[in-house]
Amino acid sequence: MTQQPQEGFDRSVEDAREWMKAVQERLQVNDNTQGPRAALEARLWETEKICQLEPEGRVKVDVVLRAAEALLARCHEDQKPQILARLRDVKAQWEETVTYMTHCHSRIEWVWLHWSEYLLARDEFYRWFQKMTVALEPPVELQLGLKEKQWQLSHAQVLLHNVDNQAVLLDRLLEEAASLLNRIGDPSVDEDAQKRMKAEYDAVKAKAQDRVHLLERVTQEHAHFQASVDEFQLWLKAVVERVSSCVGHKSQLSTKDCLSALQVTPRKPLPEGGKESLKRLEEQAVGVIQNTSPLGAEKITKELEEMRNVLEKLRVLQEEEEGRLQGLLKSNGACEQQRRQLEAELAEFRKDLQKLAEEDLEPETKASTEDELVARWRLYSVTRAALATEEPRVDRLQAQLKKLIAFPQDPQPLSDSVVATIQEFQRLKAKTSRLCNAADVQLWQRLQRPLQDLQLWRALAQRLLDVTASLPDPPSIHTFLPQIEAALAESSRLKEQLTILQLKKDLLGGVFGQERAAVLLEQVATSVRDRDLLHNRLLQRKSKLQSSLAQHKDFGAAFEPLQKKLLDLRIRIQAENGLQRDLPGKQAQLSRLQGLQEEGLDLGAQVEATRSLIQDNPNHQHKMDQLSADYQALHRSLEDLVDRCQQSVREHCTFSHQLLELRHWLAVLSQKLEAHRGYLGPWDAQSREAEAERLLAELPEKEAQLPLIEALGRLVMEKSSPEGAAMVQEELAELAESWGALRLLEESLQSLVRNQQLQRTEVDSGKKMIFTNNIPKTGFLITPTDLISRHHRRGRHPLDRPGEGSHEDFSQLLRNFELWLQVENSKLVRIIAMKAATAEDLRTRETKLQ
Repeated sequence: MTQQPQEGFDRSVEDAREWMKAVQERLQVNDNTQGPRAALEARLWETEKICQLEPEGRVKVDVVLRAAEALLARCHEDQKPQILARLRDVKAQWEETVTYMTHCHSRIEWVWLHWSEYLLARDEFYRWFQKMTVALEPPVELQLGLKEKQWQLSHAQVLLHNVDNQAVLLDRLLEEAASLLNRIGDPSVDEDAQKRMKAEYDAVKAKAQDRVHLLERVTQEHAHFQASVDEFQLWLKAVVERVSSCVGHKSQLSTKDCLSALQVTPRKPLPEGGKESLKRLEEQAVGVIQNTSPLGAEKITKELEEMRNVLEKLRVLQEEEEGRLQGLLKSNGACEQQRRQLEAELAEFRKDLQKLAEEDLEPETKASTEDELVARWRLYSVTRAALATEEPRVDRLQAQLKKLIAFPQDPQPLSDSVVATIQEFQRLKAKTSRLCNAADVQLWQRLQRPLQDLQLWRALAQRLLDVTASLPDPPSIHTFLPQIEAALAESSRLKEQLTILQLKKDLLGGVFGQERAAVLLEQVATSVRDRDLLHNRLLQRKSKLQSSLAQHKDFGAAFEPLQKKLLDLRIRIQAENGLQRDLPGKQAQLSRLQGLQEEGLDLGAQVEATRSLIQDNPNHQHKMDQLSADYQALHRSLEDLVDRCQQSVREHCTFSHQLLELRHWLAVLSQKLEAHRGYLGPWDAQSREAEAERLLAELPEKEAQLPLIEALGRLVMEKSSPEGAAMVQEELAELAESWGALRLLEESLQSLVRNQQLQRTEVDSGKKMIFTNNIPKTGFLITPTDLISRHHRRGRHPLDRPGEGSHEDFSQLLRNFELWLQVENSKLVRIIAMKAATAEDLRTRETKLQ
């Protein structure tokens, strides 16, 4: 009964063991990971099939277990340990087989899965590699601009970053390959394959790095170029704004500031300047254009061309504006200089005009005498002459004002002052001309009065002569004889006036001109001759009438009054035979002497009329002859006295007239020279030098008049009283003092002029200064080198130090020479003015000239 379960148990155990043995054998055959992937996959599928047999083996084990349970239930107790031991062996073997199955399949499956994952990763790597190779294969594409190049660089950097990231995957792949190589030993994962994969990765990485480096260089080059362009454009914009702010009339800056801004503008932001910067940009653009697309290169070229055009236009505008501003600055300087010159000239002209306006041209009282009229006429004439000499200055002021108006600056205030001053000058000139003409007319009318009075007197004298041609009786004679005597007295008065008028030849010529004076003097001479004829006829008629009356008288009654008249006339003539003090006294003396001369003529007529009463009486004849002889002697002495008095009056008139004219000339010239010395400056030196030289050129001519006036003064002194001689001496001393002051003023002004000329001449060392004297002779030149050479030829002073005082020595020599020249010139003028009356005088003058 136990044999059947035993057999079943044995059979199941044996069957299970054989199955497990067979499975283990199959597992041992497949338990290997070496070899290619197909073999590994076949072993994987085989182990998987073996693993799928586990239920079958479990069934067999279950059968063993059931058989063991059945056997144990039926066997003896002593058999149970054996059965249990065999059962444990089967279970252990089963557990071992199952574990082996699992481990073998799992190991093979893990290797297979690992390999599969490796292959997937490798395939992915190679896909990435292929993609990267395709991306890096074509050359770098040229881009349009900096932004596109930066984008391109960013893309290349992304690729390089991707390549760098793939290094981790590559390392893992290589590790997996090394791990797989130990397990499978397949050539696909051997060291050559790993090296090949590493080399391929390194090639891709190197290519990506090269591309990044290239794009970085291109981008940096373009960025640097673009930064330079931006900097240049900012500079150009700043320059354009600065130039625009300095261009045009809306500029807030002054002309000098605008010019300074224009001159420093190109160098302020860019030290090398605009042209150099643009040239440097063009040099940089060559490399940038090579790495830029054609459209971008065209854009860069166009941009550079635009900047070049802007820079050129800016340069042209700047040059034009600088030229304009420099011209404007020069114009402003010239305008300012012209303005200062005009202001100074105007101030000087106003000062001189004020001095002329301060003269009392319209006194409250009218001129009552001829001398007052002459004095006023002289004042008006001098003022008018002074104003006439200011005409060139007025023209100069107008010319300077025209030059000032030509400048763009507004000369309104100064031009108004100039116009107002010129108008004041014209008003003063018109007023002076009006007053001078009025004084001329009044003086002419006053000088015409004696001629008008003479015309009236001639009519009266002619009527008296007609009426007294035949008088019937003594009462009629007594009636008309006083009228004839009154007419004779009036005739004498008129002759005095006409004679004095004839003596004023110089005055008449100075007042009315030589032509009008000659006409007037001719009229006076004619009138004097007519008066003399009528006067003689009146004397004859008076003598005739007196003879008619004397017929009724005896000789004694007629002789005694004549003798008394002769004595009285002699006394009065002797009383007038004295020297007078001044010209009015001499003129009054001449008038009195002419009156006495008329009385003498009347007395002569009476003497001749009395001869008819002698009636052959020897005694009466002797008395009459004696009286006639005394009368003739007295008449000759009176004529001599009248001639001497006329000569004295004529000389005194000439002296006074010339002295007054020279005094006026000295005053006017001194005033002008003082004005020139006070206003002589560097800005108007040349124009004022010419004006001063023109004024000083009048000195030699006037200096020649000094000896003549001195000679006339000595003659006047000889024919004047001691008081009058002292007065003339004082006038001559004042004249000499005024002339000396004028000479000092001349020297001072010439010194200023020479200093100005020396300052201008020192600039040009190649020119040779030449000084000329004031003698109007050609060819007389003295150079400073001649003076110095002669000075050295005379020998050096022992106390002189070598090398010192050369300029001072030259100035002293020059002053000494000018003083010597003035003295010699004065001597020469005096010698020329001497009158040579005799041969001795001629020899004396020749000796002095030698």
